[in-house]
Amino acid sequence: MILPGFGQEAQEKLRAAKVLIVGMGGLGCPALPYLAGAGVGTIGIMDGDTVSLSNLHRQVLFTEEDIGSNKATVAAARLQLQDAEIKVAVYPYTLTNQNALDIIGQYDLVLDGTDNFAAKYLINDACVLLKKPFIYGAVSRFQGQLAVFNMPVAEGRPLNYRDLFPVSPRPGEIQSCEETGVIGVLPGIIGTMQAAEVVKLITGLGDLLYGRLLNYDVLQARSYEIRLSLQPEIPVIDKDSFLQMNYAFDCEEEEDVPEINVAEFNRLVQQPNIFVLDVRERHEYPAIDFSDAQIPMSELQSSLETLPEKEICVICHQGIRSVYAAQLIRARRNLPVYSLKGGLTAYFNQPGK
Repeated sequence: MILPGFGQEAQEKLRAAKVLIVGMGGLGCPALPYLAGAGVGTIGIMDGDTVSLSNLHRQVLFTEEDIGSNKATVAAARLQLQDAEIKVAVYPYTLTNQNALDIIGQYDLVLDGTDNFAAKYLINDACVLLKKPFIYGAVSRFQGQLAVFNMPVAEGRPLNYRDLFPVSPRPGEIQSCEETGVIGVLPGIIGTMQAAEVVKLITGLGDLLYGRLLNYDVLQARSYEIRLSLQPEIPVIDKDSFLQMNYAFDCEEEEDVPEINVAEFNRLVQQPNIFVLDVRERHEYPAIDFSDAQIPMSELQSSLETLPEKEICVICHQGIRSVYAAQLIRARRNLPVYSLKGGLTAYFNQPGK
């Protein structure tokens, strides 16, 4: 309360606020105690999963004694030990489109602690329908990202998650932390940054990460931002379509994008009809001399018509953005589109490099 510009007024706003955390994993676990410590008056905790041994390096609210117990229930008990005056609502089950509107409707905003695309699209669409802000976060291996979506705007519609990822990836195309691993400190960093955005949003302090996607690389200790813009062709979700949608199935809808390894990439680029497209941001390192063009992911949607009528191989830092980019390109073209698996990290780690 002695912070300049904060004071009693901001503290009272926090006490009156209601925040729902969906997913008590690597992101939710660090966000929860910091929101409680900040004085958020009502916190909802939702997770239908149970604690497992493999969770413990990043889900720091839990101990070996909690293995097999429901995450939301255990987290709520820890929270009450931290601040007994906080109102806690426990939802020890999974968010679905059948319960999302009723539950999210009781809160001022949602913090996304989930680890799968189906859940993120579901949270986003519910927040769009209910006009609730959505604090997005994601981690994989050594990189994380976060943004704020669905803030009220004076004109038009607000930016939402589908403006970032209009096309749903297929299951297995983007692997989970359980499949690829994640360094334990990274979700702690991203989760606490999400909590910081919640505090800023509630109190009105600072500049929110709205319209900006923050990316953080823990190994390089570097971060960069991607400017986000409204995409004209994202699906319009009304209440009826939301209630009828099978979100897990929706994430299986898109045609698979072929991912090629470094050896296949080296053979492919020798062919004259291959166009290599780098979708990294312009300030990212290292510089390369074997791409035919660099169009950052943040500019790709508006630049699709400039791509040549050739087979395209998309590359990025770790082979994650390139999959999304390839899907966007493939939706507009009949020619083959590939993504370099593992990205430039894999390319420069090949023998001889």
